[in-house]
Amino acid sequence: MKRISFYLFIFLLFTACPAMAAAGMDNNPGSSYKIGSGDVLEILVWEDKSLSHQLVVPPDGVIAFPLVGDIQATNLTVSQLRREITNRLGEFVPDATVTVMLMQINSLQAYVIGKVNKPGQFPINQNTTVMQVLAMAGGLNPFAAAGKIFILRRKNGRNIAIPFNYSEVVKGKNLEQNITLRRGDVVVIP
Repeated sequence: MKRISFYLFIFLLFTACPAMAAAGMDNNPGSSYKIGSGDVLEILVWEDKSLSHQLVVPPDGVIAFPLVGDIQATNLTVSQLRREITNRLGEFVPDATVTVMLMQINSLQAYVIGKVNKPGQFPINQNTTVMQVLAMAGGLNPFAAAGKIFILRRKNGRNIAIPFNYSEVVKGKNLEQNITLRRGDVVVIP
């Protein structure tokens, strides 16, 4: 009996999710995460295994899905992608219940170059700060210009440089410099 109740619960959960999302009631706390290139998605269509797929978002961000064609997945949340697939699939499969799951995040990367102990590419989350990524890079080496660090960020099609003074932040001054990093940021330590 418990097994049947569990499956009934899962069925109700899958059928309620699209309705909740359509009503703006997405209860997923990570719903602000934007899908990026390299992320692994699993897309399931209830009771139709031929339409269910696991895929890696390619560098151009466009995924191909049976019956609906190409969809620009990057910069969409999981909920937005689910709604898009459900809407397009609705022409062919009425009342389709679609689930989109983010299986692996590979696109959230920041880079640290210059005079640190371990320069390189680092996985970040949506709350990783400059100080945290510098810690991942093993800290500054003795030859670093701690007061002249900057973050290169792509914004509106242009590169901008955001200054960061490590010496001040370490002393507890101007802590607003310790910004949250974004996908693709490059921390440069001269």
